[in-house]
Amino acid sequence: MTRLAAVIPAGGIGARLGTRTPKQFLTIGRTPILAATVRHFTRHPGMAAVVVAAPQAHLARARRLLARAGRGAPIVVVAGGRTRQESVWLGLQAVPAGVNVVVVHDAVRPLITRRLVDDVVRAAREAGAAVCALPIAETVKRVRDGLVEATLDRAELWAVQTPQAFCADLLRGAHERARRDGIVGTDDAMLVERLGHPVRVVAGLPGNIKITTPEDLRRARGAARA
Repeated sequence: MTRLAAVIPAGGIGARLGTRTPKQFLTIGRTPILAATVRHFTRHPGMAAVVVAAPQAHLARARRLLARAGRGAPIVVVAGGRTRQESVWLGLQAVPAGVNVVVVHDAVRPLITRRLVDDVVRAAREAGAAVCALPIAETVKRVRDGLVEATLDRAELWAVQTPQAFCADLLRGAHERARRDGIVGTDDAMLVERLGHPVRVVAGLPGNIKITTPEDLRRARGAARA
């Protein structure tokens, strides 16, 4: 039987939102974004633990908030790092022994579904590593110094989301290698790719918004009311 754990990097401060409150503590509906995100995982029947890597300055706040997140898988809150990658690494240290698959998910993507989590986990069990993504519809150009260098083939381009899921040993090994090599990736799949391991892609969700800008927050709040 597959034992799962989720690692949720929640160390961002929300500079692009222009708010004093870190974005993960803002609300959609009446629920803080972080709590809404975490509940998707605590309520999953296969989840052994949910590890949240929160900003050092907001550890107590995160723990108080998540203590009211409801029943389900136990929640562990640890101090995050200076980068998202370091926060995931620190979260991995708190994953219980015996976990087979680790799911990594952005704290500010609260509108996922149980089906999406299951699809990514299933693909990771089969292939070792999996992401969810959407094909890019717009024309994409590579630009340097304000001039177009090339138009890229959008048929080969996908916008990657989270959750992402990995066999636990593979993810730990990818992070260890990146730390030795001084590499900072934009997501965990990139670190796994560096090992030469294939990463399977499953269909993401258009509504799986990552709340980064004020417009993202308005969209998420609108979706939560719908």
